[in-house]
This record gives sequence, structure tokens and C-alpha cells, in this order.
Amino acid sequence: MKTIGETAVTAPKTRKEYNDVDRKAIEKNFRAKKILACGIGPDEYNHILACQSAKEIWEALQTAHKGTTQVKQSKIDMLTTKYELFKMKEDDSIQDMHTRFTSIINELHSLREIISRNKLVRKILNVLPGSWESKVNAITKVKDLQKLMIDKLIGNLKTYEMKMKNDHERRESQKGEEPSSQGRQQ
Repeated sequence: MKTIGETAVTAPKTRKEYNDVDRKAIEKNFRAKKILACGIGPDEYNHILACQSAKEIWEALQTAHKGTTQVKQSKIDMLTTKYELFKMKEDDSIQDMHTRFTSIINELHSLREIISRNKLVRKILNVLPGSWESKVNAITKVKDLQKLMIDKLIGNLKTYEMKMKNDHERRESQKGEEPSSQGRQQ
């Protein structure tokens, strides 16, 4: 662009008026446009077809993927509600619960909504069913929740879950053996 007269009106330069700085800027814009265009699929390409600069392409792609600020805030609100209402289902394993929980947290993180590790650890402990109360109490008494890493907590809970399952299976198998051993004694 060039300025015409003292009125500060801008108009595009002709090719003959380009200097070395203009040529470098045009070359950089062309390269950036090419990189962006090569990295997208045919559906997205239709969104950027009319864009003149790499900046326009970038903004169009951001709007297409993240949405406007209003859409982004709506997504954050929806995910925050999902996070707040999150509970471990009765038939969930610790791994299932952790996968669902991590999915919500990762989506919030991608929208730049970060929840502290301490709050995440406390949330996981709070969503466990009542049958886990003794384990939750033991963890809160023994562990420093400010420093506890989520992976260590999940590992601890998985170990406890395996032990509970093993104990339950052992009790069930012992119940099945009791009537037959009584029959032999008579």
C-alpha cells in the first residue's frame, strides 16, 4: 500500500512501485499461505479460498475450528458444567472414570481453561462412590494432596480396585465351595 497526497489515503502499489522490502513481505506471505493451504483438507480449503493474506487464512481457520469468542465461552461453560457434575458411574472402572474425566479436562485445557492439579485430585477423590470411602480417607490422611500427582493417585486407586476385585472373587469362590465341603462332612 502507498499513501497518496497529504490526505493519508492509501492505495495498492503497482508492481513497478515495489521495493525490496515489499517483495520480501509478499514472498513471506506467499510462503505462509502455501504452508497453511497444504496443511488442510479440501473442506477447510473452501473456507480460505477467498482469503488474500496468510493472516486472513489463519483467522478464518481459527474461527472455523475454535469458533468465535461467544462460541468458545459457550463451550467452556458447557465443559465446566460437565466437570462440576462429573461422577463415577456404578459400573465404571477407575480407568473408565479416568478416561472420561481426562477427556473433559483436556477439552477445557485446549480452550485455555486450566484447573489446578490440586483441584483435579480433590475432584477425583470426591467423585468416587461410597464404597471407596475408606480408601479416600486413607489417601487424604496419608498423602499431601497439594503435591499428589494425578497419575500416582490413579495408580493407587487402580491397585486398590484390583485388590477389591480379587478379594471379591476369592469370597465368591469360597461361598461356592462351602456347601460341598459341608456335604462331605455328613
